[in-house]
Amino acid sequence: MTRRVFLIVLDSFGIGEMPDAANYGDEGSNTLKHCFETGKLDVPNMRSLGLFNLDGVDYGEPYEFIGEHRPFARLSERSKGKDTTTGHWEMMGIVSEKPFPTYPNGFPPEIIAEFEEKTGRKVICNKPYSGTAVIADYGEEHIKTGALIVYTSADSVFQIAAHEDIVPVEELYRYCEIAREMLQGEHAVGRVIARPFTGEHPFTRTPRRHDFSLTPPHKTALDAISEAGLTCYGVGKINDIFAGAGLNGFVRTVSNADGMKKTAEFAAQDWEGLCFVNLVDFDMLYGHRNDVTGYTNALNEFDKWLGDFMMNTWRGDVILITGDHGCDPTTPSTDHSREYVPLLKYGNSLFPEFSGTMAGFDNIGKMILEYLEVEGAFLK
Repeated sequence: MTRRVFLIVLDSFGIGEMPDAANYGDEGSNTLKHCFETGKLDVPNMRSLGLFNLDGVDYGEPYEFIGEHRPFARLSERSKGKDTTTGHWEMMGIVSEKPFPTYPNGFPPEIIAEFEEKTGRKVICNKPYSGTAVIADYGEEHIKTGALIVYTSADSVFQIAAHEDIVPVEELYRYCEIAREMLQGEHAVGRVIARPFTGEHPFTRTPRRHDFSLTPPHKTALDAISEAGLTCYGVGKINDIFAGAGLNGFVRTVSNADGMKKTAEFAAQDWEGLCFVNLVDFDMLYGHRNDVTGYTNALNEFDKWLGDFMMNTWRGDVILITGDHGCDPTTPSTDHSREYVPLLKYGNSLFPEFSGTMAGFDNIGKMILEYLEVEGAFLK
């Protein structure tokens, strides 16, 4: 029997505040509940996997499991933080003892000065900003002066926005590599992100975003899988999040729909191992923009695709659905939220059982290694 695992991360799919949410300013956050309260949530396939049976989910209609056991669990995060890199790294065995640095007042002058010297371009903005608002407010100045738009958010990110006619994408990527080399030690942000845009005011962001993450501090479950001679494939920004470490193949995506299409295409091929998928639109297009209707519709669209995907699985296939943090689209904040995430499973009964509330996203990686019969310590 060929054993394959599809780990699908609905980026920012939280299901309720964690006990320490107040420490992050996230009291009252519940991404799933507030989507449900729109009255437009229609996710029968995730419901059939136990979405409304999860601990703490006291809304929606629980599924009645008769004569079958489909594991579902609520996961809490052990790491300090609530960002994409921290969440994904923990799934694969890296528990971060301290959060990545953030810059609510912008980056220190010495960082900006060094970046300007090394790139030969001036910097404008240097504040926490929405990605769409920052190009609306600074795009024309950037075009006139050639200065790079540098901004951050509540996440640990150093973002560089530039118009493709002013700064070619490959040049923008080179500037990001310069920033990535600089931002180490106490200023080791989780990600440096290229944010190209085009057109005239109001400008449009292009799909050529690229994330430059820190290299994981030690080996992960991805390394264990690939070193065992199995496939370890990334869809979406997985390659960027892990700086390529442990993967032996990947594709980038431009949307949820593109990610789902590429996942289905890869599933039709013959391989054994892990396909690790990130669907980013939930977070990027809807959570950060406080668009609860858009978020709800995206969940509906994923669920419809999921029904077809489940029907086309192979005998040894397992589908796991989870999130990496929350991003409640109804709270005043436009940033990530410290929430529990779901773990839903469809497929082979030989996959390790789980239920209730489990401490640590790293339970996911442990169970995948066990199912794939990959030996070696799971590290931390």
